[in-house]
Amino acid sequence: MSRPGTPGPQPGPDREALSADHAGAPQRALAELLAGNHRFVTDALRHPNQDAGRRAAVATGQHPFAVIVGCSDSRLAAEIIFDRGLGDLFVVRTAGHTVGPEVLGSVEYAVAVLGTPLVVVLGHDSCGAVQAAREALATDTTPPGHLGAVVDAVVPSLRRAQDAGVQELDEIVDIHIARTVETMLDSSATLAAEVAAGRCAVVGMSYRLAAGEVRAVAAEPAELAGAMATAP
Repeated sequence: MSRPGTPGPQPGPDREALSADHAGAPQRALAELLAGNHRFVTDALRHPNQDAGRRAAVATGQHPFAVIVGCSDSRLAAEIIFDRGLGDLFVVRTAGHTVGPEVLGSVEYAVAVLGTPLVVVLGHDSCGAVQAAREALATDTTPPGHLGAVVDAVVPSLRRAQDAGVQELDEIVDIHIARTVETMLDSSATLAAEVAAGRCAVVGMSYRLAAGEVRAVAAEPAELAGAMATAP
């Protein structure tokens, strides 16, 4: 088994099979992520693609197999929780995985230019951004500085939760993850077209801080959520 800095074959996705032009690429990319998360949860880490050979191999170009649009929380490091390495993941992180033009542009670059077949919205339980938005909504206040922009971006998810009678924080987080998936598809014609063509998929996941595992919250196409439910 290879370790960072040691020679030997590195486990990883087949690049041809994960090309956006290859049938089933989004499903294969999702399976690769889930396999890595299972290794992380079970403490069977392989640390793939983290050695000097990999560093040299990706110096002249990148072909990530998944985009991770994640929360900036320090406990949510994508390459660690999915047991991946250099060149595997194209990561965009903001507090509360809020989505603006820069985030959408980054995702479009990965999908349309780099040919990445999977986009993941990665949230987590006990999300501080969601909690801050809930407190701001309850007290009719706005946090100072640019933090107000983060709260403003989360508030629509809080209102959706209120309309649905949802009050538990982690259930609100799930609603916010699902709404982020919707927002990305509604706001990016490029991403929506790639999904419609079957070259890409968008999946919303919630990460459990204590357990270390991810679970499906939303997906487009919807059947990918079912695939996550049956994964090891």
